Amino acid sequence: MDTRYESNKLVNNSAESRFEMEVDGTIAFIKYKTMPDSVALLHTEVPSVLEGRGVAAALVEKTLMYLEERNQKIAPFCPYVSAFLKRHLNWQRIVVQSL
Repeated sequence: MDTRYESNKLVNNSAESRFEMEVDGTIAFIKYKTMPDSVALLHTEVPSVLEGRGVAAALVEKTLMYLEERNQKIAPFCPYVSAFLKRHLNWQRIVVQSL
């Protein structure tokens, strides 16, 4: 993980169905939906002021760590999350296989 964001806390905002991470006073998030056998990751959004700084990758990795700690599988519907998983094959271990 990018050490620049190690201390940034991941928040599960269940009221909004999204995982959030604040960076420099701005919120980046991954929208999700809880499924019977997994958590569907639907959309990653990083405000333009944070683009190109590795925020999205840090957010995805923190989200995957959070879900793995809770023994949850993921269903990657978000194109960014899918691309991240192709670059980081070790995370395939938590992808639900029924996609």
